[in-house]
Amino acid sequence: MQTYNAQTLAYIGDAVYELRVREHLLKEGRTKPRNLHSAAIERTNAAAQVRALEKIQPMLTDEEKAIVKRGRNAPLARKSRKEGIMTYKNATGLEALVGHLYLNGHASRLETLFEVMF
Repeated sequence: MQTYNAQTLAYIGDAVYELRVREHLLKEGRTKPRNLHSAAIERTNAAAQVRALEKIQPMLTDEEKAIVKRGRNAPLARKSRKEGIMTYKNATGLEALVGHLYLNGHASRLETLFEVMF
């Protein structure tokens, strides 16, 4: 498997995370597009991702913690318009972890973490 830099892991992790949030909202029975969009934004913004990371932090392996740290310490691809720099960096750490697990085929581990996050 190719080794990706932290920004690339966060890029794909952001997409995977967003899709999983949208799936979760549909499973909750939400069906109105406007409400779905608002709910998705509330759960995918940087602050919400940091809260999700805090929920799973105690159960992360040393390797997973290292991936989060790599993501958190990566140079920012863009600056957050609403959140502080550390919130944005921690959210990027979560996205990098999700991207890493997804790209390496760790679907069951990813599912376990998503259950705790949601």
